[in-house]
Amino acid sequence: MNIPSPEQTTRRKFLRDGTLVLAATSPVAQSLAAATPASRLRFGLVTDLHYADKPAAGTRYYRETLDKLAEAEGCFRDDSLTFMVELGDLIDAADSIEAEQAYLRQINQAFSSICEDRHYVLGNHCVQTLRKDEFLDQVGQKRSFYSFRRAGIHLIVLDACFRHDGVPYGRKNFQWTDTNIPPEELDWLAAELATGDEPVLVFAHQRLDISGNHSVRNHAAVRQRLEQSGRVLAVFQGHSHHNDHREIGGIHYCTHAAMVEGSGANNNAYSVVDIHDDGTIQIEGFRQQHSYHWQTH
Repeated sequence: MNIPSPEQTTRRKFLRDGTLVLAATSPVAQSLAAATPASRLRFGLVTDLHYADKPAAGTRYYRETLDKLAEAEGCFRDDSLTFMVELGDLIDAADSIEAEQAYLRQINQAFSSICEDRHYVLGNHCVQTLRKDEFLDQVGQKRSFYSFRRAGIHLIVLDACFRHDGVPYGRKNFQWTDTNIPPEELDWLAAELATGDEPVLVFAHQRLDISGNHSVRNHAAVRQRLEQSGRVLAVFQGHSHHNDHREIGGIHYCTHAAMVEGSGANNNAYSVVDIHDDGTIQIEGFRQQHSYHWQTH
């Protein structure tokens, strides 16, 4: 792991504490200040970039994502990241396939320069106009749901961009609230969780910890499989654009803030996650992204 210089430490502290200030007496602040063992695995997380070359709409500043991602890249390069994950909605919708492909080329060029080992979770906006195969081909990823292993940890990427009838999202053929993990993916997930005995981390776009518009409709069935395995430490997700954290059935569900929300650098959001040998998970959030420190079982 790289040891940051004094200048890097000062910069990181500003980016981390610029908008989120935890009370010094709070348990979270005390935990973050406590010494932790050496990191076993370190990776970067971003979500809901919604990049598009179009004017801002409401609280979403599509064009500013490029500058925000450039800031995050500067922070990520101070660290020895094993891999990067974007948790979905890398791009926003366009009026044509060609325009959406252009959005994807531009933002992926910036994203791919951060880290060679990259993983893309499909969000509903990623396939609003494109098909899944078109998106995946352009970012160089073979599958929309799959697993990989790093440093003795089993990592699972899920795809909930399916209608209730099992039809995959694509070409404006869906309602964004009709999001599901289809039976074949549930079976695959159960088989993955039955393989090996390593700790597991899960990456998703739509939320698995709540009911409502931003949730996977069959979230209860997914959570049942996660809990039954006894191996899942945490689920990282996006989609609702706001920080949230819930612990359900011994699993931490951490919803990350969206990079697209708000104008200016102060409204950026990204994080670095450390998994320690003792099972501690430490999330160092920057700008609008919250920081967390959990002891897992």
